[in-house]
Amino acid sequence: MICIYKTSNNILERIDNIESGCWINIVQPSEQELLFISKKTDISLDLLNAALDEEETSRIDVELSNILIIVDVPFTSIEENSLTYGTYPLGIISNDNYIVTISIKKNKVISDFIDGKIKNFYTNKRPRFTLQILNKITTYFLLYLRQIDKKSQLIHNKIHKSMKNKELIQLLSLEKSLVYFSTSLKSNEMTLEKLLKYDFIQKYEEDKHLLEDVIIDNKQAIEMAHIYASVLSSLLEFFAALISNNLNMVMKFLASMTIVISVPSIIFTMWGSNVPLPFANNPFGFLILLLIALLLSSIIAIILYKKGMF
Repeated sequence: MICIYKTSNNILERIDNIESGCWINIVQPSEQELLFISKKTDISLDLLNAALDEEETSRIDVELSNILIIVDVPFTSIEENSLTYGTYPLGIISNDNYIVTISIKKNKVISDFIDGKIKNFYTNKRPRFTLQILNKITTYFLLYLRQIDKKSQLIHNKIHKSMKNKELIQLLSLEKSLVYFSTSLKSNEMTLEKLLKYDFIQKYEEDKHLLEDVIIDNKQAIEMAHIYASVLSSLLEFFAALISNNLNMVMKFLASMTIVISVPSIIFTMWGSNVPLPFANNPFGFLILLLIALLLSSIIAIILYKKGMF
């Protein structure tokens, strides 16, 4: 899908034709759409296809007057009634006339620009627009990291009340999301720092300051991801130890109960033999044996209790 936008009188408008100074947003394009954009903008198919590979890492590539910046963008999805987090590449290609954003799926970063949630951006100011996109990407990383932290706290509280596999699986999912985020943020950091060396960033002092702010926020996100990952890893280790300890407690209790119950079984088994035994002719023999069995079981139970077996 191809959508073309252009800023006119401080308002973003959707237009039908590709014009100088416009923004071309491409999502899940077909081969024909890629060929069309390539011919109209003089951007090679290799640059356009680069961001459509889910395994593509963050990088910068320059081809003639075209500058390709690939960065990882965070996203959320629902899996098994649980919110999960991940990343995929977003390509930003700019030249003297156009700026092109291309990705394999829709994302909230680009949607915020289209929906007018971002103020003071202009499609003809391509370096500034690029930096604003990068800034918004970092903002969403920080937002999702805070969501992950809050979600892990909620799961932590639930597990204290009732430990179920569902909560543990959610914690593992969050830990996996943090690994993806941490890897993507570190990759983005290298790309952002490389951008500082390019002339189109050095041209305006405001653009340079904006990029430096983005780099600082990205470093903060990396640190947050590292801290939250460490906390989640510690939580999982704690719950694994807790589960093992609970299992040991249950096994110890069952072993103690087996010992206590085995005493009456032994006594009544012995008195069930077809040989002369005490109380055999006593009309209260069964009651006496029952009291003896209960007494011995109680004594054993008290001994085991004092030894911490219950």
